[in-house]
Amino acid sequence: MKSTNTIFSAHHCGQRQLKIGLQGDVSDPRTNSFIYILDILPRLQRLPKYILLENVKGFETSSARVILVETLEKCGFKYQEFLLSPTCLGIPNSRLRYFLIAKLQSEPFSFHAADQILENFPDQEPKASAKHTIAAGLEKENCFTLPKEENIDPNSGGNGQCLQKEVIIFKLETANEMERKQNQDRDLSIQMLKDFLEEGGEELSQYFLPPKALLRYALLLDIVTPTCRRSTCFTKGYGHYVEGTGSVLQTAEDVQLESVFKSIEMLSEEEKLKKLSTLKLRYFTPREIANLHGFPPEFGFPDTITVKQRYRLLGNSLNVHVVAKLITLLTG
Repeated sequence: MKSTNTIFSAHHCGQRQLKIGLQGDVSDPRTNSFIYILDILPRLQRLPKYILLENVKGFETSSARVILVETLEKCGFKYQEFLLSPTCLGIPNSRLRYFLIAKLQSEPFSFHAADQILENFPDQEPKASAKHTIAAGLEKENCFTLPKEENIDPNSGGNGQCLQKEVIIFKLETANEMERKQNQDRDLSIQMLKDFLEEGGEELSQYFLPPKALLRYALLLDIVTPTCRRSTCFTKGYGHYVEGTGSVLQTAEDVQLESVFKSIEMLSEEEKLKKLSTLKLRYFTPREIANLHGFPPEFGFPDTITVKQRYRLLGNSLNVHVVAKLITLLTG
């Protein structure tokens, strides 16, 4: 078997299977394509010069990752692992992912950190925790998933174990949670969301949240404004499901969230809906999510692709700027 010296990307062959089958790890049939590639790699007559792999956070502690690095070492690759989010490049979107770059060479990368996962690019100032030891346990990104219902303390009104002993301010948020978001919005190294938004117009009306969604999910929504410097990860269920699929945009910037959500549970459904409607909440459009992902202005979908399909494709996508910088590191 032969291979070329081009970059081999393992995004599609392993990422989907391991994303949904992480608990089963290598025993899950959905990882078969990934394991198959690792099996044939040492038997290629001509190995690829470069390898770039992307997966969800959690892959770094899996058995599949152990097989991967053992195979790379056996084939003579030097590699470096990363846990990166677009926020490290100033993009106001949390999308934490595992990346590995590997090069067929005798010397390691100049920035090689043995047995560590870098959480920033080598040319950037390290964060408070800029490196991660592979053997250590990894915490979940705090804005990546919503907690399960069984973790909710019914007496506190909180939305997770970490909130159970804290006082809820409003909208199921504690003082610590609010402070975290405020700190993110004060980070001047991150752009504002308004730099990625489409110009307002009649065509945006289809993206406003319907009354049913407002009433049912209002307390669970991650609400941002155009001047925020943050947004949560957009998943393939965005626009179809509400809970935990991505942030929504408050277009009525002059309305204070606290004034809307204070004691909202005491109101009738009609009064509640009236208050929530003043926020003018809408979904981010597919074009806006594509902007956050780094797709160029000339990028577009065929007219035959529905809005739901566009959200699904973008939810399974990569951030272009993060991958481009990794390719530069890999080939430089």
